[in-house]
Amino acid sequence: MARIEDVAAHAGVSAGTVSNVLNRPEAVAPATLKRVRAAIAELGFVPHEAARALSAGRSRTVGLVVPDVTNPFFADVARGAEAVADRHDVVVILYNTGASPERELRYFGQLEERRVQGVLVTPVDQQSRHLDELLRRGTPVVLVDRHSARRDVCSVAVDDVWGGRLAAEHLVEQGHRRLAFVGGPLVVPQVTDRLAGAREVADETGTAVEVIETPGLTVAAGRAAGAAIARRASRTRPTAAFCANDLLALGLLQAVTREGLRVPQDVAIVGYDDIDYAAGAAVPLTTVQQPREELGQVAADLLFDSIDFAERHRHRQVVFQPELVVRESSTHARRGSRTARRADPPTT
Repeated sequence: MARIEDVAAHAGVSAGTVSNVLNRPEAVAPATLKRVRAAIAELGFVPHEAARALSAGRSRTVGLVVPDVTNPFFADVARGAEAVADRHDVVVILYNTGASPERELRYFGQLEERRVQGVLVTPVDQQSRHLDELLRRGTPVVLVDRHSARRDVCSVAVDDVWGGRLAAEHLVEQGHRRLAFVGGPLVVPQVTDRLAGAREVADETGTAVEVIETPGLTVAAGRAAGAAIARRASRTRPTAAFCANDLLALGLLQAVTREGLRVPQDVAIVGYDDIDYAAGAAVPLTTVQQPREELGQVAADLLFDSIDFAERHRHRQVVFQPELVVRESSTHARRGSRTARRADPPTT
């Protein structure tokens, strides 16, 4: 196995510089950082911080790498994963990338250093070579809340195109013909899938869909979008908003009501996720429900199956179907839930 001195010699730097790349990359010049990381990848170097503790093999830990730990959706996913890990007497280490490829790379390195048994990850870019490196070195990986076209890795996701259809169909059924889709950045796969589903319905029904792109999926971004909507004249203002997640929807709800608009009479609102705060909002939020804890549980089950039964393990791509939960933010007429009209709940 390559040593830190081997990496230093290969990259033409000191061992101290390699250490900085591993632990304080912000202190290293970009060109040097790139050269050292290339040497690490070429030599297959894995820092061994806990060599004595791990001399017998891998640790009793798995990693969970997500883009936003402040989002209640990922907190629920983590809860589901932890429930499975507890049964295996394994600890889950949670990492928050903030959707930064640089932080994701650093955390992957730390997870390998810890000799984790496997990694559950919502990757910044599922085509990332960093993810490929984990797999190449034999670390079991399961993608969470991401679809995967590749067959060498398991994935667990929700049919977000269908979820977008459910939301848009509901609003069209309520008589709305000027819809706003609020969400972003549009490079996030879930956001683009939910928008695609809404656009399918719009095309089928002759409904206009205005895209209001946000810089993130946060309450603050929702407030900003809601304030912009509320300031518009009623003849140009969308009569309904489908938000890419509940945090956006809650922020938008706060902003439009603060500006004196009525929900749902002036602006109907539909969110996505059905986090705990949705039902308890000032105007209870209609939303597309995802099986959040179950996503974490199924992903962890697949990971431990690949760890414990590597020779017979078969990679699976599990897709759950969402449900629409109707509350007062979109209609006073009825409450309850409507399930997706596709046949099987999770599919592979």
